[in-house]
Amino acid sequence: MTGAQLTLGVRLRDEARWSNFHGERNAQAAALIRQCCGDPDLPLLVICGDEDTGKSHLLQAACHEFEQQGRSAVCFSIPELLATAPEALAGVETMDLVALDDVHMLAGNPQWEEALFHLYNRVRDLGNQIMVTVNETPARVGLDLPDLRSRLQEGLLVQLGTYRDEDRMTILKSRAEQRGLVLSDEVAGFVMRRSPRGLGALLSTLDTLDENSLQAQRRLTIPFVKSVMGW
Repeated sequence: MTGAQLTLGVRLRDEARWSNFHGERNAQAAALIRQCCGDPDLPLLVICGDEDTGKSHLLQAACHEFEQQGRSAVCFSIPELLATAPEALAGVETMDLVALDDVHMLAGNPQWEEALFHLYNRVRDLGNQIMVTVNETPARVGLDLPDLRSRLQEGLLVQLGTYRDEDRMTILKSRAEQRGLVLSDEVAGFVMRRSPRGLGALLSTLDTLDENSLQAQRRLTIPFVKSVMGW
């Protein structure tokens, strides 16, 4: 890989690891993905789920897994790649793991669909592994290139489910604990009732509360949360 390609790669979030993937809803799926990391008989793994199901977290956790084993991995965000040319994928097949986030975003783009098709073939021929995330099953993503659609359908499909409230509560409290925040059940329940339901929005609220709590040197109480969030 070239230096320019490494720059295009997503900088892995340090917290995006197996140990930080909480909630029972997708625990078995996460365990399966981890088990499949580096499997020579599994060149392609497709992680499918709606927004806020943890797809990107699991993709980056797989990259961390490879790096901890002393193997190479790179993760690309398809929306960011689309701002470049398909030639940006040339040579990345030499990495032990190529991870592509939001592959559904290139549906209907013939140049990029063909580039991904050829990348998959090169990765497979070298005995390496490719993991992708999509928001629908490969048959329903809307890819125009039949060969690419069939390749994705040949991969191992891991379906993620939407988080239940108890999972969201577990994730919220775990993330707060990692930051050194004391988040009681009462305050966590209040935040969940008032914040948008999406996990991303919920964790963004936690970011705001963390920053303001640090600046004001205040504990997270319901009155403090109300004052910060304007609720």
